[in-house]
Amino acid sequence: MAARPASRILRQLLRSNARSCSSGAPVTQPRPGEPSRPTREGLSLRLQFLQEHAAPFSAFLTDSFGRQHSYLRISLTEKCNLRCRYCMPEEGVSLTPKADLLTTEEILTLARLFVKEGVDKIRLTGGEPLIRPDVVDIVARLHRLEGLRTIGVTTNGINLARLLPRLQQAGLNAVNISLDTLVPAKFEFIVRRKGFHKVMEGIHKAIELGYKPVKVNCVVMRGLNEDEVLDFVALTEGLPLDVRFIEYMPFDGNKWNFKKMVSYKEMLDTIRQRWPGLEKLPEEDSSTAKAFKIPGFQGQISFITSMSEHFCGTCNRLRITADGNLKVCLFGNSEVSLRDHLRAGASEEELLRIIGAAVGRKKRQHAGLFSMLQDSPPARWSNFSWDPLGVRSSSARQCLSDQVASLWKRHCVPTALPLSQQCLGSGSPQRHYSSYPDPDTHSQCLSTGSQAPDVPSGPGPTSNQLTHVDSAGRASMVDVGGKPETERVAVASAMVLLGPVAFKLVQQNQLKKGDALVVAQLAGVQAAKLTSHLIPLCHHVALSHVQVQLELDSTRHAVLIQASCRARGPTGVEMEALTSAAMAALTVYDMCKAVSRDIVVTEVKLIRKTGGQRGDFHRA
Repeated sequence: MAARPASRILRQLLRSNARSCSSGAPVTQPRPGEPSRPTREGLSLRLQFLQEHAAPFSAFLTDSFGRQHSYLRISLTEKCNLRCRYCMPEEGVSLTPKADLLTTEEILTLARLFVKEGVDKIRLTGGEPLIRPDVVDIVARLHRLEGLRTIGVTTNGINLARLLPRLQQAGLNAVNISLDTLVPAKFEFIVRRKGFHKVMEGIHKAIELGYKPVKVNCVVMRGLNEDEVLDFVALTEGLPLDVRFIEYMPFDGNKWNFKKMVSYKEMLDTIRQRWPGLEKLPEEDSSTAKAFKIPGFQGQISFITSMSEHFCGTCNRLRITADGNLKVCLFGNSEVSLRDHLRAGASEEELLRIIGAAVGRKKRQHAGLFSMLQDSPPARWSNFSWDPLGVRSSSARQCLSDQVASLWKRHCVPTALPLSQQCLGSGSPQRHYSSYPDPDTHSQCLSTGSQAPDVPSGPGPTSNQLTHVDSAGRASMVDVGGKPETERVAVASAMVLLGPVAFKLVQQNQLKKGDALVVAQLAGVQAAKLTSHLIPLCHHVALSHVQVQLELDSTRHAVLIQASCRARGPTGVEMEALTSAAMAALTVYDMCKAVSRDIVVTEVKLIRKTGGQRGDFHRA
């Protein structure tokens, strides 16, 4: 029989009367009429007491490398109300039969056992933990466990605003919210569900209730949201957030590859170019995050470097899955079923021996991934910057974080990608979609005809020689090293003739594949950023802004597309604008091809460009 842990003996000696909390630390009784939830001062006293009276750590939770596992993550459910592309396939996953999942009492029995042995932090996860009906009761019962300092939850935020007041009163004192984009349409694309504004409301509620910092987890994926890193950082200026950028990691079903991963150092370099004064913050030994702060900002940023710089050497985490398996490593395949032993009537000492054996087998680091990274490091792509919220420069606009903070205070989140309804002369509704929230563009109809420029200009002189071939006729990339850097802008258009059947389905947003306009807009933005990878002799251009607009023309049963790109550099961006418009058009075709093959992609053309040596161009 296992020896009685000294930590358990000490806790019994520390027990006090009703005016003490369960850890033995003195607390202040609430006055009549006041809520019974613990005050911030009371929690601080409790934490200080526990730190000063720390007991020897359990041998059962210490592995062969001396790592003490004081942090337990418990999955409350396998179910989730979102279908994030990096997390699970669109069709979902096969769920474990309900009878094989841990019951509430089994969860609490295991939690109680781990806390007795030295676990002082429990995080509730999923699936999505807040869809479990008894989650508030579970938090309240966990809060009564002796020695448990922190109860946290990692949530997608959909149900957070509704449940957080009750969860806080029950004892929840840490909140992590997953959010990978600040663009509502991109949110819907990533998670395959609606709910962006609910997540924002949940973040606002956490700030309102005094959680500080409110942790926001952002998985950064190349070609999808790496262009929003600076926008997320800007939020920390006026809001007490800890924005945690997470390196994209491989899981079954998310079609992982190295090219999607944006490394911590690449993100850090991008941020430091904008905020050179970024300061490194001290870390706890067992922290998974590298924390930084911009002087004068309320919040901070962190990086979870699971792939590029692992933190296995200080890992203090254990996981219990929803079906009761103990995992000592997130990346490991080995699991031990605590559920089966519980249901077979195992005693506490027997369970501890099983847990201790599993912890003792934990490897120094998760195998396989890092040797792959060393053998085939991901290529470092240059940083792109799409400006979905219209934030062009710090001097030309009010700080993004102030804008969002004021909007959140009014419970109103800006819709960066509006989808408006207009009426044409025929009386049929028109769907209009723009990637840029300029109020002047919302009501404008896109047209393949000419548009009057702000400053009249005509085409400049053109060359009578091809610039991408040498004297022998071989392909050759133009040397732009000696050209001056100027502000370059280009606008291109395209049209997709759908026919009446497909047009009606797009107009009513009834395609089985989803919203064709949303997907096409995202495809256009991504294509603009990847032009140099698609067109062999194009130079890479660091775009400062991409705008894609799509509108329905009921008279021709067509989708009208306009793409504009902006950059400062020695070469133009007309190829980026043309690629963006063409790819958006091809995406519309792909979304509609199951309905009709009689679809025509036409009129892909440059509308105007400015900033080149040969003068501005405007199509008459």
